[in-house]
Amino acid sequence: MRTLDDLLADGVAGRPVLVRSDLNVPLDGTRITDDGRIRASVPTLRTLSDAGAQVIVAAHLGRPKGGPDPKYSLAPVAARLGELMGAEVSLRQLPDGPPELSDGQVTLLENIRFDPRETSKDDAERGALADELAALTGPRGAFVSDGFGVVHRKQASVYDIARRLPAYVGYLVRAEIEVLRKLTKDPARPYLVVLGGSKVSDKLAVIDALLPSVDRLLVGGGMCFTFLAARGHSVGDSLLEADQIDNCRRLLDSGRIVLPVDVVVADDFSAEANIRTVGAGDIPDGWKGLDIGPESVTEFAGVLAGAKTVFWNGPMGVFELAPFAEGTRGVAQAIVKATAAGAFSVVGGGDSAAAVRALGLPEDGFSHISTGGGASLEYLEGKQLPGLAVLDAAGPND
Repeated sequence: MRTLDDLLADGVAGRPVLVRSDLNVPLDGTRITDDGRIRASVPTLRTLSDAGAQVIVAAHLGRPKGGPDPKYSLAPVAARLGELMGAEVSLRQLPDGPPELSDGQVTLLENIRFDPRETSKDDAERGALADELAALTGPRGAFVSDGFGVVHRKQASVYDIARRLPAYVGYLVRAEIEVLRKLTKDPARPYLVVLGGSKVSDKLAVIDALLPSVDRLLVGGGMCFTFLAARGHSVGDSLLEADQIDNCRRLLDSGRIVLPVDVVVADDFSAEANIRTVGAGDIPDGWKGLDIGPESVTEFAGVLAGAKTVFWNGPMGVFELAPFAEGTRGVAQAIVKATAAGAFSVVGGGDSAAAVRALGLPEDGFSHISTGGGASLEYLEGKQLPGLAVLDAAGPND
């Protein structure tokens, strides 16, 4: 696939360039609570701006239902992006005709998902929107794919547009691919994977894909309770996917899965609930596990201490509530220590990346923090990602 450096070599001064970024950040009203994805998008945008390109950015926020919704407006994102770029970033509606931009100027299109054609399953509908996006750049336009968090989606601004304009991969997406290749092509050993999150069903495919190639796979989060149930433990009122118990037994037969030995339980899903720490096999009825316990953190940290490669996806507990954040904090700190000792560590985006920042952990304590949780997992599963496949297929003269 062609890179942003190839585009720069061709010359971009005075040339309109459409960039698909991933600016899907969490909001509290209009306040951005984690700007990590915006910051990650800046290097590509700044490089194009500094080279004199007329930069048009397409992005989405949340999942609006079939039309414009003020709570999903990208206005706060445009303001924050402007602060990071050191120049005003205007927000434009679609359709609005080709923007009149000065060389080096950056404009952000309003939430591309306000147009239902963006996520349509109908090729013609998506194609019509892609035609409109291509028309914004005119005959000299180019497309740069730099939203890794959406490359696993077959959407108009990700896939179809790359078939209509000369297409290039941006710095962020290129870096993500290079990192994930290190995890799939002869990783340094011991290779350890830490998985958390709510449901086994969400992670089953990636566990099946990774388990033959990892040395240990550490499981926490809500998904651990289905594994504990597969071992015959009572899990009280903890999250349980009964239809996945047989799959968990099959996976446990590998001998490579490490489960918590104690858990933090509560009688209600709130920070004010009654809380206690119990053995992983001793969760009482009426109580639910909401974090791994301190002995589990110690055991997980001991396993991680010797790692040479670590991939982490999914928190160990409900880190958003202070009483249930210590499991995630402790495991993350263990990964930071392993990294300092020479391990190559990757945080697999999504809630894990949010936890790193929310818990005040050093971002530079990890080798790489991905911007795309779902995309990272699908890449590791070996799936073909439409937004990357279309770039691979693009010819040199497209």
